[in-house]
Amino acid sequence: MGPRDVKTSDDAKAIIKARGLTHVKVGLFDNDGVMRGKYMAVDKFFSALDHGFAFCDVVLGWDVKDQLYDNARYTGWHTGYPDAPVRIIPESCRDVLDEDDMLLFIAEFSGSAESICPRAMLRRMIQQADEMGYRALAALEYEFFLFRETPHSAREKGFRNLETITPDWFGYSMIRNSTYSALYKSILAMGESMDFPIEGIHSETGPGVIEAAIAVDEAEAAGDKAALFKTYMKVLAQKNELMATFMAKWSNDYPGQSGHIHLSLKKKDDSPIFYDAGQANCMSQIQRQFLAGQQRLMPELLCMIAPSVNSYSRMVPGFWAPTDATWGIENRTTALRVITGSAKSQRIEYRIGAADANPYLALAAALGSGLYGIAQGWEPHPPVVGNAYKQPHAPELELPRTLWDAAQRFKASEAARNLFGDAFVEHFAASREWEEREYRKHITDWELSRYFEII
Repeated sequence: MGPRDVKTSDDAKAIIKARGLTHVKVGLFDNDGVMRGKYMAVDKFFSALDHGFAFCDVVLGWDVKDQLYDNARYTGWHTGYPDAPVRIIPESCRDVLDEDDMLLFIAEFSGSAESICPRAMLRRMIQQADEMGYRALAALEYEFFLFRETPHSAREKGFRNLETITPDWFGYSMIRNSTYSALYKSILAMGESMDFPIEGIHSETGPGVIEAAIAVDEAEAAGDKAALFKTYMKVLAQKNELMATFMAKWSNDYPGQSGHIHLSLKKKDDSPIFYDAGQANCMSQIQRQFLAGQQRLMPELLCMIAPSVNSYSRMVPGFWAPTDATWGIENRTTALRVITGSAKSQRIEYRIGAADANPYLALAAALGSGLYGIAQGWEPHPPVVGNAYKQPHAPELELPRTLWDAAQRFKASEAARNLFGDAFVEHFAASREWEEREYRKHITDWELSRYFEII
């Protein structure tokens, strides 16, 4: 039995016994998509498979720097940060990069914590699709920069003057991927061994930037694969004295880093739903309604897609990141790109997605908003033809320009509360307000350069 043959708790126990392991790795994902976890003794793990286990709920109440939210209701000093129940997902079993026979299992929060757990949120959107008679298929693709740095050297340099692995702008370079073939091969091998296979990988435009497209799968598995890819791409880099960043925009000199989401629906019998050869651009009514939901709700759900202060530095005209909730046919200047073709390939690319987003929440927003559009019978605005940056758009399509504004739109969204529940909306909006307030505590280099002497 291999890790991907594991489907049940009994299967998980069997493969662990067959490998003679004393410990396994267990991890779950926090608000920001950061994997938190530990090694767990096998006896305790077997008990956890049957009965669940407890994990301190502080991981739902702190930020990426382990600083505690001061505005969250679910957990905080007022609750004493108790343990929350967690369940293990047996079918998430995987080999671990460079750890011999070690196995990794994904877990998710249950009980009251389930209402704000990112992975559970995606699962609820998938359940909604199932209730409507649909299967959701998804694939995520990421751009990331690689540096000849370590966590120590980057901090010693103050994150300035970092050395990228390659210089200059050279997208789709055969020279780069051939010169660094060992690195590319190790990324591909990791994808195969950890079950997030890479469909395509190439150098992108910018120094040291790579784009990797993860193969399509059922939406829940696609979320797992994306979250694990981001985590273990960083691990692989650091094991090779490199660093990978998925920041939305790490430098004003280069384009931002995207985390595009490809989505389609099928009927439960595997027949296509988005494709209709008798309609314009082969778009079925269901696809139009799904698209309309994504378009109309994008301004309200943006903080799930663009969750950091830095996310909004990426969304500027001319840098491949849309600034309004637009759509078009095969148009990469719009927020939503309809990809036409065969019944198998007809889909929507949710291009507003940034690399820094929590994959579970970004996918939940993209899927949930589309399902909402179907349920409401909405129709999209007219498609954009040509350069979306140079054309006026309806005021309701304008996206929030800051994380704070996005959080306020999210809190006020009736659709968000209907889709995700009041508990999640309040908690996640509070976490984004915290993120913005943390940013406001700091003085930037730009402010010092602009005001220190002259004002």
